[in-house]
Amino acid sequence: MTATDPALTALAHNWSALSLLHARIEGSVERALQAAHRLSAREYSLLDVLSRQHDGEGGHLQMRQVADSVVLSQSATTRLVTRLEDRGLLSRYLCPTDRRGIYTDVTDSGLRLLEEARPTHGTALRKALDQAATEPALAPLVHVVQPSSQTADLAV
Repeated sequence: MTATDPALTALAHNWSALSLLHARIEGSVERALQAAHRLSAREYSLLDVLSRQHDGEGGHLQMRQVADSVVLSQSATTRLVTRLEDRGLLSRYLCPTDRRGIYTDVTDSGLRLLEEARPTHGTALRKALDQAATEPALAPLVHVVQPSSQTADLAV
């Protein structure tokens, strides 16, 4: 492969388009959540992931799993959890079966904020995707990200 290889050029172009799409979506969502709820996109993602935990088998996530879900390092996730805990949106407790494990739950205040923020997140995401779909370099990626109309109908 050489620097002028068409496959390498296409790969670089596609990666650039994917990065651009991600940055635009994240920026739009970030601005909307900050303005309406004083919540960052990462904070929203963390609350969302943790709100989906349950008391059944495997229902609580370890910090490593949480970090993977929000695409942060474990140390950055721990700092984010601490910030949200300081705001009263999360609480931590020892795992009842393994005293070395620490779990994190969303508090009632955190759940209320998350529910208030969900429509803002959804609207900002939809708007960013709709705008990106008008750009030829991004439209194919938007098509891949958007659920099919049949899937979207089932989700309602």
